[in-house]
Amino acid sequence: MDLDAVAGAAQPAARARGAAAVAGAGAAVQRLRAAVTVLLLALVALGLAWELKLAPTGSGTLAIKVLPLVAALPGVLRHRLYTYRWLALLIWLYVLEGLVRAGSEHGIAAALAMVEVALGITLFAAAAAYIRRRLRGSTGSTGSAGSAVTPAVTPPADTPTCAGTGVHCDAGPT
Repeated sequence: MDLDAVAGAAQPAARARGAAAVAGAGAAVQRLRAAVTVLLLALVALGLAWELKLAPTGSGTLAIKVLPLVAALPGVLRHRLYTYRWLALLIWLYVLEGLVRAGSEHGIAAALAMVEVALGITLFAAAAAYIRRRLRGSTGSTGSAGSAVTPAVTPPADTPTCAGTGVHCDAGPT
């Protein structure tokens, strides 16, 4: 059996499941996806403009810092939940860089650093909301707090109760 053929056949099925989960989750997920995409592109543009034109440091080699963000873009556009999860973790490195550079640099570089912090925090919030909505949409029923609710399991009527409390206890050997 050709493993590459099996893996290739599984990819369209996974994409279809991802698209179906997003379609079932509604317009809010689509808006969050659009927000994450716009914020991600804005952060990439800011990083490139900052390091290459607006306030370059050195020979512009720090522009490679946007490569992980560019790598996340295909997964974001394909609704890959895994990509949103690691992007939500990765973004804190950019927020941290912005905070350090806002405190250590002056002029336009400090202002750009604060914009990076604002974009990073907003991107995290949008990605986290997207993840939450997708998970909530894929589990079906939700509770009032927004977490998934597991159906209650009713024990058989002949299960003994502990010390007359009405609470069912383990009837196994002690």
